[in-house]
Amino acid sequence: MRGAVHTPVTLTIMRKGIGEPFDVKIVRDVIHIDPVKYNAENDVGYIRVTTFNEQTAGALQNALEQLREKIGPKLKGYVIDLRNNPGGLLDQAVVASASFLDRGKIVAIKGRDPEEDQRYEAQNSDVTKGAKLVVLINGGSASASEIVAGALQDNHRATVVGTRSFGKGSVQTIIPLANQGALRLTTGRYYTPSGRSIQAEGIEPDVDCYGGNSERVQSEGCSYGYIK
Repeated sequence: MRGAVHTPVTLTIMRKGIGEPFDVKIVRDVIHIDPVKYNAENDVGYIRVTTFNEQTAGALQNALEQLREKIGPKLKGYVIDLRNNPGGLLDQAVVASASFLDRGKIVAIKGRDPEEDQRYEAQNSDVTKGAKLVVLINGGSASASEIVAGALQDNHRATVVGTRSFGKGSVQTIIPLANQGALRLTTGRYYTPSGRSIQAEGIEPDVDCYGGNSERVQSEGCSYGYIK
């Protein structure tokens, strides 16, 4: 269905209760996804990060600033909700993690050739000034969201609450082929600051006390208790 903006595409749809497939013509357009939503819950800032696209890190820092201004000096901390976040761009995960860290490793990429290994670290970048943090994860949290959760957990910067994350910690490289095709090859793995592989292991929460997948966190939930 991808294609040039404002060009038509016809979809053939089969629907329960309708005997024959039918066509629907739609016009392609640019889809804008808002990666960050936030709200003040009394003296706690709640931030929901749905994906890591090109706007995520900037939108996250804006949310932190807006919540700090709205709540004021009574601000106790933040809940960062990464549940059902499938991941996205590595650089956005690194900047998002660094937004809560003054120092420390964020993630390492290790492959077959040690000379190609990469490491990312935070440098005096905690925009929250050490505010308390809780990070929510579940089985739908994968890839970039696992990098953020693992970085904050291993640096003892946040309490991770929820259920074990998905475990997508592999790095793929696109290799062009002569026939205009391409091969996607796994060339490395992501490792948390303490050296844990994310692949097939996921991030284990510090506290497994939140059930369900609702978009909002109720103030009575135990996640808020770790801030207050």
